Amino acid sequence: MLTSPLFVCFFLLKYIQSFIHETWLKRYGSSPSADMVTLMWSLIVSIYSIGGLLGSSCAGFLCVRFGRKKAMLLSNIPALLGAALMGLSRLCGSFEMIIAGRLFSGVCGGLTQNVHIMYAGECAPRRLRGLIAITASTFSALGKFVGFALGLREVLGVEALWPVLLAANAVPVLFQLLTLPFFPDSPRYLLIDLKDKEACIKAVKQLWGDGDHMAEINDMVSEQRAIGGQKAKGVWDLLRDRAVRWQLITLLLVVSCIQLLGANVVYSYAYSIFTKAGIPPAQTHYVSLGIGTTEILSTVLCGFLIERAGRKTLLWKNYAVMALALGLLTVTLSLQDSFFWVPYCSVALVFIFIMSFGIGPGGVVCPLITEIFIQSYRPAAYVFNGVVNWIQLFILGLVFPFLVVQYRRLLLMLVVLGIGGTHLSGFQMSVINYTSPEEKSALQRRGADNSSAAHCLQQESQ
Repeated sequence: MLTSPLFVCFFLLKYIQSFIHETWLKRYGSSPSADMVTLMWSLIVSIYSIGGLLGSSCAGFLCVRFGRKKAMLLSNIPALLGAALMGLSRLCGSFEMIIAGRLFSGVCGGLTQNVHIMYAGECAPRRLRGLIAITASTFSALGKFVGFALGLREVLGVEALWPVLLAANAVPVLFQLLTLPFFPDSPRYLLIDLKDKEACIKAVKQLWGDGDHMAEINDMVSEQRAIGGQKAKGVWDLLRDRAVRWQLITLLLVVSCIQLLGANVVYSYAYSIFTKAGIPPAQTHYVSLGIGTTEILSTVLCGFLIERAGRKTLLWKNYAVMALALGLLTVTLSLQDSFFWVPYCSVALVFIFIMSFGIGPGGVVCPLITEIFIQSYRPAAYVFNGVVNWIQLFILGLVFPFLVVQYRRLLLMLVVLGIGGTHLSGFQMSVINYTSPEEKSALQRRGADNSSAAHCLQQESQ
């Protein structure tokens, strides 16, 4: 998250644009046009999503070929390469190195976003699967918070240190390289894909401790029998198989709603909203730490609520709150010069929106793929999820710098999309609890009614 589009937009805009201008002037002897600087800046922001798209496309193959743990270790290679390129960009006088570095960082982000959730979900016992999978959202929010903290002027948020700030993501990468080799691979991968029951039992004991875990292992064995020795499916197989059509539609709607609801946009507008509320510009970054803290706490709260309230309830209720918050935010931004107290309402609405996002879609989506797809389709489902997510994020990152001055119209558009997301979420979760006739017959042919993904999610969401 230290190299995400949100983080780069928030802290490094003026520094990197100034660096682009100076580098262009030294090379070509003339100042670049404002449109050219904006274009280079847009490319720096959006290229991260292209890297994420490439990383997500490779995630399924790497997970099947090398296993979940080794795939996570391999993802550190582009991360270190990207950190080195961005850290040395100013010394070499090349803003192209920032573009290349963010591309490699995006590859790492695309890989780890999919592989981490898959690994965590498959390593967790069923009763804790939702809580463990949501750690992906929690640590994503923690990454934003750390990025905000490092971006303070008292730390690394000064012009002389911005290359160090961009290269700071090398620290958690090195930490993972040192610690992950001591963890076992996914028990489900070991049993279902490698057919190594002894290694699976050993991994279960290492992860869950001593105790009677045969019920969980028997579930894995049942799923292995249901698959019938089939190899992991590809994305094309996922798109063609009618047995998982409704799960695929559900996934597409959930991912699309998350991007179109505009959480990143609200984050980006937070700076101007806080300034309008009377907070001095020098103190605005400190308030942003409060936003990061709010998202961390809300994702942690989602982990405790997901098994009690259920996925469906958390999704549609928080979608409704987010849509309402965006609608009111559009009104308060339009009236912020009319009454002195209106800007403070805007600040409160930003915090309400971020909290609802963390408790609802930001956390609920993480365990969704693990729960609604069986093992043979899971890697392909994560690839599909990543491709859709990063394509949409790339489009937003590319056009956002040109639309930034039109925030009122954009937020009004997000209100409409938020209301649409509220209605879609009810349809999404009803789809999750629906098993099509084709799926039923397919599962019956496999002899795996008790291990179907839809049945598992129904048990956990009730």
